[in-house]
Amino acid sequence: MSTAGLNANRPLSPHLQIYRVTMTMAMSIIHRITGVGLYLGTVLLTWWLVAAASGPAYFNFVNRIFGSWIGLVILFLFSWTLIHHMLGGIRHLIWDTGTGLGKPARDILATATLVGSTTITVLVWIVGLLVR
Repeated sequence: MSTAGLNANRPLSPHLQIYRVTMTMAMSIIHRITGVGLYLGTVLLTWWLVAAASGPAYFNFVNRIFGSWIGLVILFLFSWTLIHHMLGGIRHLIWDTGTGLGKPARDILATATLVGSTTITVLVWIVGLLVR
């Protein structure tokens, strides 16, 4: 008896519509997105450094852009991306030791990464605005 007919309705390779989204899967996707965000944020940082080296007029122009409400939102998201990606890297380092690989520990670490990155980002911005 051939088994080809039994598997005719199954996909040849799994895809996202087959899997149930888990916390660690979502965090993996977010980690990749934050990696891309770091590249884009580094371009902005480079632009700011070039402006600083170009003279006061261009530096003030770039600072006005970064100081606008949209600039501040972008900088806030860049700082969250940086902190979130860092905490995700620490989570992976913990896994590299063989710790936290069970389902409850994985979910706790994933949630801690999300909550921790948001909390640290908000605290950094509060301190930055108070010092300013």
